[in-house]
Amino acid sequence: MEIKEERTSDEAQHFLPVTQADNLREPQFTGIQRIANESKLELVLACKDLVATARDRKLNTFVQISVVHPAEQTLTRYSSTEIVEGTRDPLFLTGVTFPPEYPIYEETKIKLTVYDVKDKSQDTVRTRVLSEHKEPRTDVGRNFLGLATFKVGDLVKSKEQQLTLTLRTSDGGKTVGTIDVSIVKMGEIEEGKADHITTDVQAQKCALVCECTAPEGVNGKDSLPLLNAVLKNPIYKLYRFPTSDNKWMHIREQMSESTLSFHVPKELINLHIKEDMKRNQDLKELGELAPHWDNMRKNVVAHCEQMLNMYQDTLADLGKHTGSSFKSSCSKGEKTLEFVPVNLHLQRMHVHSPRLKDALYDVITVGAPAAHCQGFKNGGLRKLLSKFEAERRNTGYQCIYYSPENTAKAKEVLSNINHLQPLISSHADQLLNSASQHSPDSLKNSLKMLSEKTELFVHAFKDQLVRSALLALYTARPGCVLKKPTVPRNSVERSGDPQGQDHPSQIKRQNSIPHHSEYDEEEWDRVWTNVGKSLNCIIAMVDRLLEKDSSSSGIKESKNDPSSADHMVSQRSGDWYEQLYPLVITLKDCMGEVVTRAKQSMTFVLLQELACGLPQHLMLTLRRDIVFSQALAGLVCGFIIKLHTSLYDQGFLQQLHTVGLIVQYEGLLSTYSEEIGMLEDMAVGISDLQKVTFKIIEAKSNDFLPVITGRREHYVIEVKLPAKMFELLPQEIKEGKQLHVYPVLFNVGINEQQTLAERFGDTTLQESVNQENLELLKEYYKLFTEKMPPDCLPHFQEQNDLKRLLENLHQNIQAKKRKNVEIMWVAATICRKLNGIRFTCCKSAKDRTSMSVTLEQCSILRDEHQLHKDFFIRALDCMRREGCRIENVLKNIKCRKYAFNMIQLMAFPKYYRPPEGTYGKADT
Repeated sequence: MEIKEERTSDEAQHFLPVTQADNLREPQFTGIQRIANESKLELVLACKDLVATARDRKLNTFVQISVVHPAEQTLTRYSSTEIVEGTRDPLFLTGVTFPPEYPIYEETKIKLTVYDVKDKSQDTVRTRVLSEHKEPRTDVGRNFLGLATFKVGDLVKSKEQQLTLTLRTSDGGKTVGTIDVSIVKMGEIEEGKADHITTDVQAQKCALVCECTAPEGVNGKDSLPLLNAVLKNPIYKLYRFPTSDNKWMHIREQMSESTLSFHVPKELINLHIKEDMKRNQDLKELGELAPHWDNMRKNVVAHCEQMLNMYQDTLADLGKHTGSSFKSSCSKGEKTLEFVPVNLHLQRMHVHSPRLKDALYDVITVGAPAAHCQGFKNGGLRKLLSKFEAERRNTGYQCIYYSPENTAKAKEVLSNINHLQPLISSHADQLLNSASQHSPDSLKNSLKMLSEKTELFVHAFKDQLVRSALLALYTARPGCVLKKPTVPRNSVERSGDPQGQDHPSQIKRQNSIPHHSEYDEEEWDRVWTNVGKSLNCIIAMVDRLLEKDSSSSGIKESKNDPSSADHMVSQRSGDWYEQLYPLVITLKDCMGEVVTRAKQSMTFVLLQELACGLPQHLMLTLRRDIVFSQALAGLVCGFIIKLHTSLYDQGFLQQLHTVGLIVQYEGLLSTYSEEIGMLEDMAVGISDLQKVTFKIIEAKSNDFLPVITGRREHYVIEVKLPAKMFELLPQEIKEGKQLHVYPVLFNVGINEQQTLAERFGDTTLQESVNQENLELLKEYYKLFTEKMPPDCLPHFQEQNDLKRLLENLHQNIQAKKRKNVEIMWVAATICRKLNGIRFTCCKSAKDRTSMSVTLEQCSILRDEHQLHKDFFIRALDCMRREGCRIENVLKNIKCRKYAFNMIQLMAFPKYYRPPEGTYGKADT
């Protein structure tokens, strides 16, 4: 039996015998009271008067914690402390935490085994099971010193919730020291200081942190359904570190998977399938084409259908996926999971300090968004897209070249058609309904909505692209003849022509584009301006009807004849509907004619785009979809978590709907070999996130997973909030205002491959990416200072800090210093000061990412929470040796070792090197 750290109760049952699993369903043991979503039990440990195996030996000790469940007789290794060197009285900074889902009761026994480590490079604690009565094995690199066992109930019921236990040898005969076990309750304090904290502590007592409330909204019952829908399988770690004034601060580290790793890709692929099916259908309905163009269409449709089948197969495969909520680093190259982000996790640090308000620090860790299955032999998206566009422009393909801007415009026109046509039809029907009810106010409102949407519709076609595409389409028809127009007209002037108020019978109606007759290039102008003229006729008729109604109401009041008044109302009601009906029908007909022509012309533009680059265009679209899917899954996760933790911060909420959020990505990829392609993919994928907006809606059911709508050029993410949380939002957000994000990427390679790139290769890609994103960050800061009200801006000193930090970042990027990790530190600080969302990425978000996030956490403790300067390195080693990130490594590769070797680490910056014994050969 093997139990990994912090599993959900359902998962934990898979690792328990049947008898115990049954007991979990009908508990026969005494449960431990706890707060919802808080850890069930947290402990800290310290030893005294340990006896060394050799007289002159200095002890390097750690404690291994094992659990004996009350329903079984097997021992499960649960966790370990860090190694404390050179003392007989070690005080351990790494605690023990049992999460809410862990099956622990008062009858549960906990076994504490103390080891003396002889060689840290040979010692890596592994999770495995021992028989309860089996003597602990002397592992390579360590000696067994002693053990002690206690029941959880004895600790919980003790006076100060602290036990002092005697450590004995395995035969129970010899005493080798004592071990103190104390319960930690974040939010309470026991009087006392942690004076003279050193590695050689004498009779030191663990003081608990000062009383503090948890951050508002973080642990509320109302928010639990949202968090439980997004986060899964949390892992918790507990630390206690001394502050500069010799007080204790307690840190709870948490790492959670996200269900969005699979949910977002499935939503996106489903949208891609619908979008591509619609495009394929539009291509088929393009009408009769000359043989050359018809063969081209058949070839394009065949390729598109093949690609569509691939998307459908991928969606089906993802639908069958069960098990873990994350994609491990070992699965980077798995074809069926290529849309899923690699190793996506929330990394959270919850700090309780003596004199400071509790604080949360979140970082989303994820593998760099990249198309691993497609490989990087020819580079990544940044290079491939540039090369493809140059080739498409310069080669002599038998098709018409349209710029990327024009093809994007064509897609926008098609999207506007699909969106506005049903709205206009609906408002027109509502206008007739108001006329039949003879309701002047309703008639005015319906006309206002109809006018607004129709004007948007007409404006969508005021573009030379539509006119030129219609002509190009006509030339692609069989047997076309061109006629040059004699009197050019200005379509904008005609749309406002007062003659537009003439009776609709005077409007010249046109048939579809002629195939075997002369083509008048001005015909399109007449067709689409007829929509505006039809609307003007409706407006004029409504004005006349309302004017007559007002006059007749005055006559009725003067005559005061009820019977004649009823007759007039009935007659006018019929008159209104009868007079408006033919005008509305004409509007719909004119609109339908415009839609048919515009849709075909814009589809013809898309046909040229596809035909000019088969099959490269479709393969690049696939690659871009894959990279974007991975990037979006992380972004949605980060946005929801940020919204949840800042829901009570009015300044943040105002910033959210007034300016938007900065999203800062820290990249650790090298600019050497395959990682160049990964960085090129990542740069495009993160840049593409600019086309994403968020909308927050009230959840109407227990389904809190976000909904994605839109198309490749623009996506809207609908985030659902429980009713009580939704009520906390500003009115602008509740009314559905779209919220923007501003993604920026700063990359600094830190490994041995980056050393090769800096000395023998090329680092211009990294320099270009950093410079471009610095400009984007400056633009966001300018927008932030301009749009945010003065009373919501940070204090003046904070503003000066941001200006100084931006200048510092600019100088560091310009310096072109080798492995200048200060770029990442400064960028991360700016992001936090601007209420942004933080991301850290490397190839797999496992090894280099772990070094970075642990360094960031300890730097925050030092700079913001007064971590004792002498304990910075030790805190760093604790988090890397026994923290959440080593558990992340275990989840990914089934081994508790970072995938570094000694030679590689010599090339790493000093503070990015893991402690001895935590790295070595490992398959990644």
